[in-house]
Amino acid sequence: MSSKRFRLRLPATSANLGSGFDAAAIALNFYLDIEAQPAGAFSIHATGRDAERCAELDDNLILNVYRSTLAAQNKPVTPLALRMVNDIPLGMGCGSSAAGRLAAIALANHFGGLSWSAQRTLEEASALEGHPDNVAACWLGGFVTTACEGRSVHVAQVTPPALWRAIIALPEAPLATSKARAVLPDTYARADVVANLQSVSLLASAFAQARSDLLRVAMSDRIHQPYRAPFCALLGRLLPLAEGKDILGVSLSGAGPAVLLVIAGETSLAPALRRIRAAIDAPPTTELRVCSFEALGAASSLAGNCS
Repeated sequence: MSSKRFRLRLPATSANLGSGFDAAAIALNFYLDIEAQPAGAFSIHATGRDAERCAELDDNLILNVYRSTLAAQNKPVTPLALRMVNDIPLGMGCGSSAAGRLAAIALANHFGGLSWSAQRTLEEASALEGHPDNVAACWLGGFVTTACEGRSVHVAQVTPPALWRAIIALPEAPLATSKARAVLPDTYARADVVANLQSVSLLASAFAQARSDLLRVAMSDRIHQPYRAPFCALLGRLLPLAEGKDILGVSLSGAGPAVLLVIAGETSLAPALRRIRAAIDAPPTTELRVCSFEALGAASSLAGNCS
């Protein structure tokens, strides 16, 4: 059990990227920053996005997972004073729950003396999430493809093309992942499955080889996006934009409702933003967030984080 201060930076993530449903994800360069130290009682000082919700002590994802992880290992629960700066929008498909669960498990590992490896932390978070894509990208960084074998998680990781950028279109209202999953069918037509297999077979190569010419097809999907589109109005407006040299690919970000647009580079941002605003008719409630892909994950921030 450690009494030392603990710091952790967890990147936002965008999962699925169209065809890679529950299998592929990428880290983005906006973050949840957490600093924790033992205290007489739990407290949270939060700033940034959704600060009021992040600071709630009741029904708090991080505190709930922290407590349950320690209880499952028969370890005493050390109360913590948490300071967090959150820049990941909640309920938008940008990996907020994956970041929160990883943060909680890392806190339990540190303050409970669990001595879990980075792989064990990843697998515990994946089990809680129900799929490994977001947690793998958040924990390891970069672009990842993932697969589960029981509780074991296998990850292939590549550094995304340095020139590529992303724009996240964020609507005003969030969407619960449970609702987005509930609309998916139990079975699919063979043609739809084959189409997705063909697309996802290109996805990793497109990111690994900076093949911008492949990305539109690689990010096309027939497994989840058509069923979620009625709850994600921006998707239908933005999908047709993945046809020019500036906007390389478009997909839901995770389960939505946010939309991820992959951009060819810095010089393509201005024309891409103009096309996006024209497509959505510039409603004031839609935020367009320009970001880069993050090569490093939360695990990278653990070295030398204690003082």
